[in-house]
Amino acid sequence: MTILGLVLMGFLSLFSHAYGYGGGWIDAHATFYGGGDASGTMGGACGYGNLYSQGYGTNTAALSTALFNNGLSCGACFEIKCVNDPRWCLPGSIVVTATNFCPPNNALPNNAGGWCNPPQHHFDLSQPVFQQIAQYRAGIVPVAYRRVPCRKRGGIRFTINGHSYFNLVLITNVGGAGDVQSVSIKGSRTGWQPMSRNWGQNWQSNSYLNGQSLSFKITTSDGRTLVSNSVVPPNWSFGQSFTGLQFS
Repeated sequence: MTILGLVLMGFLSLFSHAYGYGGGWIDAHATFYGGGDASGTMGGACGYGNLYSQGYGTNTAALSTALFNNGLSCGACFEIKCVNDPRWCLPGSIVVTATNFCPPNNALPNNAGGWCNPPQHHFDLSQPVFQQIAQYRAGIVPVAYRRVPCRKRGGIRFTINGHSYFNLVLITNVGGAGDVQSVSIKGSRTGWQPMSRNWGQNWQSNSYLNGQSLSFKITTSDGRTLVSNSVVPPNWSFGQSFTGLQFS
């Protein structure tokens, strides 16, 4: 094989590993929270609010520090299966979206209550989805996980909150890689302007954009960029949501 071929293979391997696609399964552990109806999972550190109305349902997870990436992993999708514990594991796998943060508990050991302490890879699942791969009484089980593409219905949603000169846009229902890494906004009277991430998947612009149609350009962790032109009409109001294009 030529040197160029080896370099190319190495690059592709690194790219695949960096974004989690096409790689092998990674060991972790899983617990659950939020009650039998998952009502306790609403809200959360990604800012998605009501997970039912946003389309995420109960197939959700809170990620440990090692996986959460300070909120940049919000929206990423993972396939998870229970492994190596025949007493508690159930067959099959689940696919969940990252919607929350599982904070560390440094007062407890990593293997006795400090499940989400660094450098642990840990998923705190909604109770209904946990019970699809393990029995309730298990409490905590060993799992294997891998990143998978997110499959969402409809387009990416942009919810505009805040006020004049403080436009806070919540981005939800993102397909493909799912985890938005950068966002730009363009008004009908402006050029493209980068937005800063405020928290979770809330992105901020301090420009005056009232009375303008708005376009969004988003880039996800796999390097793909999608432009939704003029998806917000000029008569928009704060608190409204609008639907753009979707990653295929």
